[in-house]
Amino acid sequence: MLENLHELTTEMRNPRTEDLDRLPTLEILRVMNEEDKKVAYAVERVLPEIARAVEMIAEALKHGGRLFYFGAGTSGRLGILDAAECPPTFGTDPKLVQGVIAGGMSAMMVAVEGAEDMPELGAEDVEKYGVTADDVVVGIAASGRTPYVIGVLEAAKARRAKTISLSCNPVATINQGVDVAINVVVGPEVVTGSTRLKAGTATKLVLNMLTTGSMIKLGKVYGNLMVNVQATNQKLRERVKTIIRAATGVGYAEAERLAQEAGGDARLAIVMQKTGLGAQEAARLLAAAGGNVRHAIEGNAKD
Repeated sequence: MLENLHELTTEMRNPRTEDLDRLPTLEILRVMNEEDKKVAYAVERVLPEIARAVEMIAEALKHGGRLFYFGAGTSGRLGILDAAECPPTFGTDPKLVQGVIAGGMSAMMVAVEGAEDMPELGAEDVEKYGVTADDVVVGIAASGRTPYVIGVLEAAKARRAKTISLSCNPVATINQGVDVAINVVVGPEVVTGSTRLKAGTATKLVLNMLTTGSMIKLGKVYGNLMVNVQATNQKLRERVKTIIRAATGVGYAEAERLAQEAGGDARLAIVMQKTGLGAQEAARLLAAAGGNVRHAIEGNAKD
C-alpha cells in the first residue's frame, strides 16, 4: 500500500544525516562513507540465501537454462549491467544471462514514467523473453513491493521457472512464493529514499555474487583466473598471456606461443601445456569436460 510507503526501511529518514545540507563537503563524504561501510555487513548476513541462489542458478545453467534479471529504475539498470559483463568476463553467450528493465532499454537512460507501477507489463516481459521452466528469474526491487517485479515473478512462477527475489527491506511483498528470498537490509539512505545509494550498492554486490559464483561452479574460472576471458583487444590479448603464465608457470615467449596456437583461448592453452597435447586433442578433451579446465586436466596431466 502506498500509504504505508514511509514504513519501509528504504524510505525512512536517517537520523545521522538530517543536517546533511549544512555540513562541509568533506564531512558529507565522510558520513556517506560511514554509511556505505554497513553494506558489506548487511550482505554478509544473507550469505546462506545467496549461496542457495547461486547453486540454483548454476544447476539451471548447467542443464541449458538461462538467468534473467528483471527490475525497474536503478534495480533494472544494475541487472542489465551485471548481465552485460558476463560475455566478456566468462565467454558466455549473451542470451545466457539477460537483464530486463521496466519500460524497455530506453529506460536505461531516461526514466519511463509509470512503467514500474504496471504488473501486467512485467508479465508481458516474461512472455516477450520466452521464460521457461528451465530458467531462473531474479526479481529486483529495493522496496520489495514494485508492481512490475511482482508481475514478473507471478508470471515466472506460472511458467514453473525458478524464482529469486532481491530486496533491501526486512519484509518484502516480492518474497511471496519464490524459491529463494534475499533481503539485504542496509538501513535508511543518506538522502531519504534514494535507493541508488546503499541499496544500489548492496544490489550490485549480490548480483556480482550470483553470476560470479555460478560461473565458478560451472568451471569458467580456473583457480582464481578468468580463463574464459574473450581476447577482443590488445589489452585482453595480453591478459590471456598473463593468465597462461600464472596457470602454468611458463615464460612470456612460451605463453605467447601457446596463446597463438590456441587461437587466443586461455583455457585451451592451459590444457595444452598441462597435458602436453596438441591444440586439436586438447580441444576435444576440453569439450568432453564441458569447458572445465580443471576437469580436463585431471587424470590427463603430462608426467
